[in-house]
Amino acid sequence: MGLKAYWAQFPGLEQRLKDYGKFIAGKLEADAEVYNFGLVDCERAGQKAGEYFNEHNVDLIFAHAATYVTSASVLPIHQICKVPVVILNLQPTDQINYAKTTTGEWLAHCGACPVPEIVNALHRANISCEVVNGLLGLSETPEISLTNEVTAERPEAVRAWKEIREWVNAAMVSRNLKGARFGFLGNNYSGMLDLYSDFTMFQSESGAHLQVLEMCDLERQLQTVTEDEVTAMRAKIAEFFVISEDDAADPLAKKPTEEQLNWSAKVAVAQEKMVQEFDLDALAYYYHGAPDGYYEQIQSGFIVGHFLLTAAGVPCAGEGDLKTCLAMKICDLLGIGGSFCEIVVTDYKNGTILLGHDGPFHLKIARSKPILRGLGLYHGKQGTGVSVEAKVMQGPITNLNCTQTIDGKLKFIITEAESVEGTIMTIGNTQTPVKFKKDPDAYMDEWFRELPTHHFAMSVGHNASQLRKVASLLHINWVELNK
Repeated sequence: MGLKAYWAQFPGLEQRLKDYGKFIAGKLEADAEVYNFGLVDCERAGQKAGEYFNEHNVDLIFAHAATYVTSASVLPIHQICKVPVVILNLQPTDQINYAKTTTGEWLAHCGACPVPEIVNALHRANISCEVVNGLLGLSETPEISLTNEVTAERPEAVRAWKEIREWVNAAMVSRNLKGARFGFLGNNYSGMLDLYSDFTMFQSESGAHLQVLEMCDLERQLQTVTEDEVTAMRAKIAEFFVISEDDAADPLAKKPTEEQLNWSAKVAVAQEKMVQEFDLDALAYYYHGAPDGYYEQIQSGFIVGHFLLTAAGVPCAGEGDLKTCLAMKICDLLGIGGSFCEIVVTDYKNGTILLGHDGPFHLKIARSKPILRGLGLYHGKQGTGVSVEAKVMQGPITNLNCTQTIDGKLKFIITEAESVEGTIMTIGNTQTPVKFKKDPDAYMDEWFRELPTHHFAMSVGHNASQLRKVASLLHINWVELNK
């Protein structure tokens, strides 16, 4: 963005600013498909830019404040193209050459000047925007410059480009959720009122389609599974998991029998086929049938297949928890995992809370090969079968809880913490000892005040900044805890 009156007054300035724009576009192309309109320097150019971005169906607009520009040139873009906008206030130099700087030179570095005017005008037009401040991050100085513009290693440039990439990633998540297909197989665990979700609300807020599935859809695929497919799945299971011996503290957890492993493998093949048939990107599931019924027997083999699907980019959330399935999918799209978790137990001596579940764990963020154990029963549920025992890798983690408020809207609760070394129970469930900045009780005081669901997705890395941006583009309210 710039002011058309400057170009005749200051030779070389227009091209200099265009080159800065090309540099930004080039950096963005490493992570996204980029459409660069070029320079907006008057109201007509703003109108053309808005139409250009609409024609190319963009998800996000980066508006580089290269020098002073009137807000009247900028507003039409965002009145015409309604996608989110991030204003880039990226100064080329960390310090101008005070002794030699001319007016033309100064104008190449005064990008911050119009930003208050732009954000004010957008606000008064009921258009929201974000701003990234910092340095441009060039690796060489343009010939026209009178100062040093090599700022790529400056922390202000590194921080700014981290923010920009997070906005690109957030736009990627938003784009992928629009039209994504979430399956809902069976029903919710009866009585878990926090998990119940309005399917129409889910689609309206996430943009994803919800495909309601029946157990007969899975049973139909089960009938097509061959012995060769079971053998291949057994080999895959052996690659991903360690098969336990009878070494667990809990007498309910034993070495899986051949019958249990074969059944889990057969069901896993059917689960893959069902996902392919309905072109699913994620799946929330639970089934509670009559004791000893055939569908109940099928669900007893669910766990291994859903772990493998989650590792393959189709997150699966147990107990019919659709909201946590959304949180898991967001984490998976960002490449940071997304394991199905709840509170397991508090260790007051070590100052940690064990987090985990008997349901899907993200194998790609496991500390080591997960252990398969045969369980004599699934606690609180019917049936017996194979379950998984694992930990998330040590280091920084971020929990993403997706809850629903009294007004029927989704809300994200984001928490950064640390996965630490510690012993876990040998009961065939995933568990990770987690240390928060506050003591366990103080953290839980803060957490429970936000009225969360009892499940959430655990990701690796400190990702709060990234997840806040995803929430912003999805228009979902959020809160960050443990700061």
